[in-house]
Amino acid sequence: MISIENIGNLDSPALVIDKAQVGQNIANAVRIVGDTGRLRPHVKTNKSPDATKLLLAAGITKFKCATIAEAEMLGQCGAPDVLLAYQSVGPKVERFVSLLKNYPNTCFSCLVDGMAAAKYMAAVFHDNGTIVPVFVDVNIGQNRTGIAPAKVLELYKLCAALDGIKPVGLQAYDGHIRDVNYGKRTAECEEAYKPISQLKNEIIAAGFDAPIIIAGGSPTFPIHAQRPDVECSPGTFIYWDNGYSDLCPEQPFQPAAWLVTRVISKPDDTKICLDLGHKSVAAENDITKRIFFPDHPTLIPIGQSEEHLVMEAGANHGFQVGDTLIGIPYHICPTVALYEKVYVVENNQVCGEWPITARTRSILL
Repeated sequence: MISIENIGNLDSPALVIDKAQVGQNIANAVRIVGDTGRLRPHVKTNKSPDATKLLLAAGITKFKCATIAEAEMLGQCGAPDVLLAYQSVGPKVERFVSLLKNYPNTCFSCLVDGMAAAKYMAAVFHDNGTIVPVFVDVNIGQNRTGIAPAKVLELYKLCAALDGIKPVGLQAYDGHIRDVNYGKRTAECEEAYKPISQLKNEIIAAGFDAPIIIAGGSPTFPIHAQRPDVECSPGTFIYWDNGYSDLCPEQPFQPAAWLVTRVISKPDDTKICLDLGHKSVAAENDITKRIFFPDHPTLIPIGQSEEHLVMEAGANHGFQVGDTLIGIPYHICPTVALYEKVYVVENNQVCGEWPITARTRSILL
């Protein structure tokens, strides 16, 4: 549980970061994978130059992101290797070209999962005099993006034949594997990964270099970390949250991002209202799975609107208007995106701020 001695000076709602715990979480991720060359953190969780600099200082050189703004933030930080884990379409292709031109010291790559998109991207990149490394996005069960394993080799060959792009590997994201039982999660992960092992052999047999394989997210991170030929790309580990604390109790990470809120009203004898609405904490989950208050585990959320969160506190609860509560978000990634900055806590004191630069859709490009 975070302690903030000067919490009375902090307006609410506020997102605060325990810097020491962030450092410990990074160290644990490096320890699990054993080689920073196989760790490619996803920055969608932090979206922060300051957090990125801590990752770079830990010897991490490879990164993954979901938006052009996140990619640009990484370029501004001098990240050596950045995968835009998104198939660029429409204006994003030209924006991606701008990334290449404005941040030439960063090696940018992107995803592809279809022939039409591959041809279009290749043509634009070629017209701009560049060759972009691409990873074929393989659908191994999430059914969100990606191409079926049976069609991967054909697409890989097409990409190799096009001017403007060069296939260098495969992405295999298994975000659908979320069993709280680690044994079952491991078994499901191993089964989903089987086509990737086969595809690697097929690609080599077709005369290509061994493909770089980027696999998994946070729930399957320790499993893929055991594969010596796989780059792992967890993201949530840096801040962690209550959702993953419940889902992945076997992992050593601890919450480093906390929400500070205050009681702003007592609508009746058993209820309190907090200044923590939809605009302040990710609201995609059931109302009971949005924030958890470790010091007040019996509080029950019963209603939320844009700026308010009503909690059932029970009779004789003792809360007063103005009281401060500190909670852990269930889903930190979209919660971070709701804030322009985080407050940094060191030695139990709020001592600085980190801008969340990449929460916007566009920085300069």
